[in-house]
Amino acid sequence: MTNSKNKILTKRKLKIFSMHTQSLCISKEYNFNDIELKWKNTWDKSMYYFDKNDEKKPQYIIDTPPPYPTGNFHIGNSLNWCYIDFIARYKRMQGFNVMFPQGWDCHGLPTEVKVEEIHNITKNQIPKAEFRKLCEELTIGNIDKMKQTMMDLGFSIDWSNEYVTMKPEYFVKTQKSFVRMFEDGKLYQAEHPVNWCPRCETAIAFAEIEYESRKSHLNFIYFNTEDGNEKLEIATTRPELLSACVAIAINPKDERYKNHIGKTARVPIFNHAVVIIGDDAVDRSFGTGVVMICTFGDKQDVRWWKEHNLPLRKAIDNKGIMKDIAGKYKGMASLECKKAIILDLESCGHLIKRESIDQNVGVCWRCKTPIEILSERQWFVKIDKKSILKATNDIEWTPDYMKTRLENWAETMEWDWCISRQRIFATPIPIWYCKKCDKAIVAKEEWLPLNPMEDKPLDACACGSIDFEPEEDVLDTWMDSSITALHVAGWPETVERIPTQLRPQGHDIIRTWAFYTILRSIALTDKKPWEAIVINGMVLGEDGNKMSKSLGNTIKPEEVIVKYGADSFRQWAAIGGSIGSDIAFNWKDVISSSRFLQKMWSIYRFSMSHLSEATEIKIEFENLKLIDKWILIKLNDFIKSITEDMNAHQFDKAFKSIRVFAWDVVADNYLEIVKSRLYGTDENAKKSAQYALFSVIDTLILTLAPFTPFFSEEMHSQMYGCESVHKRTWPVVNDAFFDDAILKEGELIKEIISAVRRYKSEQGNALNAPIERIEIYGELSDVVDIKGATNSNVVKVISDAPDFEYIPVRVKPDMSVIGPKYRGDAGKIVNALSKLSPIEISNEVERIGEIKLDIDSKEIIISGKILTIEKEMSLAGRKVDVLNVLNAIVVVFNH
Repeated sequence: MTNSKNKILTKRKLKIFSMHTQSLCISKEYNFNDIELKWKNTWDKSMYYFDKNDEKKPQYIIDTPPPYPTGNFHIGNSLNWCYIDFIARYKRMQGFNVMFPQGWDCHGLPTEVKVEEIHNITKNQIPKAEFRKLCEELTIGNIDKMKQTMMDLGFSIDWSNEYVTMKPEYFVKTQKSFVRMFEDGKLYQAEHPVNWCPRCETAIAFAEIEYESRKSHLNFIYFNTEDGNEKLEIATTRPELLSACVAIAINPKDERYKNHIGKTARVPIFNHAVVIIGDDAVDRSFGTGVVMICTFGDKQDVRWWKEHNLPLRKAIDNKGIMKDIAGKYKGMASLECKKAIILDLESCGHLIKRESIDQNVGVCWRCKTPIEILSERQWFVKIDKKSILKATNDIEWTPDYMKTRLENWAETMEWDWCISRQRIFATPIPIWYCKKCDKAIVAKEEWLPLNPMEDKPLDACACGSIDFEPEEDVLDTWMDSSITALHVAGWPETVERIPTQLRPQGHDIIRTWAFYTILRSIALTDKKPWEAIVINGMVLGEDGNKMSKSLGNTIKPEEVIVKYGADSFRQWAAIGGSIGSDIAFNWKDVISSSRFLQKMWSIYRFSMSHLSEATEIKIEFENLKLIDKWILIKLNDFIKSITEDMNAHQFDKAFKSIRVFAWDVVADNYLEIVKSRLYGTDENAKKSAQYALFSVIDTLILTLAPFTPFFSEEMHSQMYGCESVHKRTWPVVNDAFFDDAILKEGELIKEIISAVRRYKSEQGNALNAPIERIEIYGELSDVVDIKGATNSNVVKVISDAPDFEYIPVRVKPDMSVIGPKYRGDAGKIVNALSKLSPIEISNEVERIGEIKLDIDSKEIIISGKILTIEKEMSLAGRKVDVLNVLNAIVVVFNH
């Protein structure tokens, strides 16, 4: 390193307040219980607040997921929030004005179901306002429970930006967004086929459908053609929809049936006539190749119904009960109707056979009830695929392959988003209907928030009437949560902070929360909602399966905190796997994390005992000892590496590099190397080590801060006595602080010391056992630490090559050859060899390649190839041990 570069890193003050006294108080064991409780109750949470008036720092707004308030902040939530907190703390240390808000996505069916269970009622047994109040009370209690877990985990949440979607100050924005999108023609009301859950008695969006593999039967049924001359055999899994059959479809290329296209057929049991149509979408290889079209059995039925302008026959109501059109099956549940119709088809000879079949059944994501497709009058949001896909590509995805999931989902969307729900605990749709002219009266923004069931329009209808019917449906809860990015950015008052900087979320809600948020941000602001999105995976049990009570593999974060502390849990989250991948919870990883904290605490405790004597150190880089320069260069490499990993959200790599640097580089090498100087009397040598050690410990505290906030704060407070570590800045790479020559020499010193320590261990000597002399044949400018760390009386560096002598000291014959070859003479040969000098044998073998022995007056020639001649190395006439270390030869005089 040149002098000009050295002077860039010239002076550094080591500020330590009352460190000598504090170091004596540092306990040997790290007590996470006391320390985490201490800082949880001490921290000034305002240091995490976003400053809306700060125009100097760049903004970094996180569109944090608002969890559903179940009362259980489960381990999957905890993993995601750990990721968010790592990012938030890191960005603050980098000088960003960070908003890490916390919201609560309150509305929804699970709360309604829980209220019904707790109070042993149904939602229809008490007034809606009273039922809603019970839901709100349960939600508030659940929020408090989850909030406590979040505090215990040390999340740096900006509680000044907390929001609760069920409160008017939030859902007024949901209602405003509805009004604006209605006025812009981006949402509408229409009767249209919708996905319907008979159990929940509400419409649901496609994104709320899950698919389960279930056993079913393919029923082969024949229809009579209208002329009665032929029979058409169809195969269906839904015979209960025969009354809703509106057509039969055949592939026009199917030679078996194409002559039937354009004719009609009679539906068995119900006997109504249906047209036979041709359509290329019919799969000729499935079933019989003849398909009945019902309104509605599946999405394909809806497509055919639209394309061929078919009639609408409603056979199932919104409770899953058969309607009038089902004739004698009216009033039956759909499954009951299926069984009855199969029996009747069999008795009248229309059922040909039944075959078992594996089927993917669409079910409600909440209650797992198979969904129906019903034609209902609902509210819909228009889906503009092109603008959504454009925004998706303008957003940075981590990991980038997750973007494909959203793109694939958008490409497959066939229907607009149904946003109306037939529930109670949700944001009211701000609409009334004029009883006189049936016109929909949309609330004005200045009227909001409101509940049309309790409030009336402030203006008369255009027809003059003031008699209105309120809209009883409510909004899909995703209508609330899909404006979180806009809400935290200050919409609708301002759009200056849009896009926000980050959306962190799970991969399981890409097609819901991510998709809907992009849609709504474009619709309302014509901007993408965020600059980047980070996708986390799910947490699996230790058995590798999805966590579930039935499998008994669930773990609550509180269990981990009680046993090993929040910082150990947070470490598990960091190193469990790369972001985006599913991560198995493993107690071993948590235990390992706890052990690392203890190791780091020991490093810190030892360091403080040597830093406490100094209050200020000023030192020129060129005056540092070589190994201190080496550790500072290694430290700079570490800062560069971990900063790159943090920028890429590669928390597993980042934390593993902390562990490796702290444990392997600092504890196992650097501290062992400089101990003699730290304990020694040479003040300049001691100050050099103190300067470097301070830099190392200070940097480790800073880089640990985003991951282990309690642990880092405790070390920082002991070291400085004031100011939170979470107000400090992230360490910066100094580009001038690289020198390959110093790095190589430092590595050589480290490896020589390690080799000598291993040598002592192999010899059965104590590591602090003295060594008479070490000679190093190579290039080294500083051996003070080699001398101290090896406890050697003399360490000398010699540039010339050593002039070794190799003295034979022992000869070992190969008995596996001598025994079989010489049999009875084998013992005599060994005895004869033992009486000869190893030097004499060696000389003969080197001269002629063999040794001649006189055994019972008989000459026996022994080949040198079956003799092992052991030699001792000597230098200047003395026996020595030689260690080859990198490009140097290390000679140990220890005899």
